[in-house]
Parts: sequence; C-alpha cells; structure tokens
Amino acid sequence: MQDQFGRKIDYMRISVTDRCNLRCRYCMPEGGIDNLPMTDMLTYEEITEVCKMAADLGITKIRLTGGEPLVRLELPKLVKMIREIPQIEKINLTTNGVLLRRHLDALVDAGLDGLNISLDTLDRDAYARTTGRDELENVLAGIQQSLDAGLSVKVNAVLLADSFFADPAKTDTQVVPFRDPNWYNMLSLPKHHSVDLRFIELMPIGEGQQYEYFSAEVLLNEMKRRFPGVEEDHAIHGNGPAHYYRIPGFQGSIGVIEALHGKFCDACNRVRLTATGKVKPCLCYATTYDIREPLRNGDLDRVREVMELAIWKKPKEHCFEELAEISEEHKMVSIGG
Repeated sequence: MQDQFGRKIDYMRISVTDRCNLRCRYCMPEGGIDNLPMTDMLTYEEITEVCKMAADLGITKIRLTGGEPLVRLELPKLVKMIREIPQIEKINLTTNGVLLRRHLDALVDAGLDGLNISLDTLDRDAYARTTGRDELENVLAGIQQSLDAGLSVKVNAVLLADSFFADPAKTDTQVVPFRDPNWYNMLSLPKHHSVDLRFIELMPIGEGQQYEYFSAEVLLNEMKRRFPGVEEDHAIHGNGPAHYYRIPGFQGSIGVIEALHGKFCDACNRVRLTATGKVKPCLCYATTYDIREPLRNGDLDRVREVMELAIWKKPKEHCFEELAEISEEHKMVSIGG
C-alpha cells in the first residue's frame, strides 16, 4: 500500500513490550518507568492477526522491538507464528543482546532472519556507565554465537557527543578531537567479522533530548581521514536508511544513519505498532491510530480500515530539527526503538 505521498509502505516495526533489562541513559531513567499492565499489551495471537492484515496491505518485512523484546516470555513462539504468514519475507529482531545466547537456538529454529544489536562501546566501563549494567562480555558472546548460527548481524551504535568527542563543545566543527577508543575500537567488529556497524544519530525523543547532538557526517569525515581508502558500498543491506561504506580489508561495512541531520523521509517505508496496539506512522509525532479495541471486539474490518488510514496519513517528513514541533512525549523504550 502507498501513503498519500506515493511512498510504498512495506515494513512494520512491532514493539512487543515496554520493559527492558538495561537503563541506557538516553533511553530510560535509571529508576525505570511505570510499566504497562500485561493486559494492555497485544497478545502474540493478536499481533499475528495484525501481521496477517498488514501483509494483505503490502507489508512484507517485520521487525520486533521493545523495550527489550527478549524479556517477553516465549518470543520465539511469536517469530514462528509470523513466519507462517506467506507474504512475510523477512523477520528481524532488534535487541540489546543481553539475553541473546539464552534464546538464540529457539529464534533460529523459529525462522528469524537477522539481528540488530544495540551496542555503543566495546569498553566495559563505558558500557556499564551508559547502560547501568555490566553485561558487555555477555553481549559480545551473543554476537559471536549469532554469527556462528548464520544470522545476519548489524550493530547499532548511538552517537553521543560526550562519548565520542574529547571536547563535546567543538562538535560543530569538521575537524575535532575524537576519543579514539569509543569509535575507533568499534571498527574492530566489521574489521574482523561479517558485521555491519551503523553509527546512528541520537534522536531527540524522551531522555534523548537531554544530550548533545552531532552529525554523523562529522564522524564520517574523521573516518575518511583515518582511512583514505574508504569508498561507498552500494550493496543492499536491508530495509533501512543507512548509507554504507567499505574500508579495504574489512569483512563488514560501516553505515551511518543521519536521523536528525540528513532527512530520508522521502524514502521512508515503515510504520510502527506499539505494544498496546497503536499504529504510529511517524516517530516524531504523537499521532497514533488504535487497533486494539476493534481487534478485541472482533471487528477485523475496522482494524483494516484503521491500518489503511494510518498508512495513508503518514506525514510527509519528521520535525526532529525543530524541537518545539516534536509532539511525541513518550520515552523511546515505550515507543519501540
């Protein structure tokens, strides 16, 4: 199905929970949030019913997110249920990786295609400061096990000025003093493994509004300075808006996602489904369309109508560059990253 601006919408991100076992400082306060009652969240059967309807409307790619999706019991069961929908071509999972080893075999058996793993640093102390937990070694082991299982693996690193720059006040310049360990060491992942490493601009949602932003272009320029042989990678790496680059001798690619400074709205192909059954056309705006009520009332025709409306009414572009226009007030952990 196309939206009102002619964009083909074929990708749905589904949040299965608002709970998380980490406390990443740009996503959730250390004290956590008031979690929703489980009765407010869609059941796996309800999510599958929505996926079937979405598939009829042209959705072919599904990504499961949270919070942290693996804290919800029996997530592989949901993967298997969605896998049985003929039109669904890809099922991927975004996870912090803490529980990955525990569930990996079941996820693979259920038909999972790939993983995006959120990991901002390879330094154990920095990881603990960012996430509030000492789980880095566990996450790295999960990445290796996922690669051994043959899954497609991408690592997402959020760009935080105070983590990547020796002097965050100078992030508006093109030549800045970088903290080498926090970004340079991350390159060891695509250097030694078939992993795509993506540097993602921090989005000004929830806790993220408290932090200094800088453009991924600054990091890209520094990478090109350090590695003169960097060249664009035109291979298809998935459904998202990342621009990819190759460094000679590296097994994987490096991507940058300029969510704030480089609008890619004209090619946006996604909608979101919250854990409570609301279709969200754009991350920047608070507008949602409730399908839980008609779904639980058995009114599937109304569910379809609401989904069609949500897709059709998808905004032309986000407003992240104008903080005053951002109407979304929920934290990322509640929306689904």
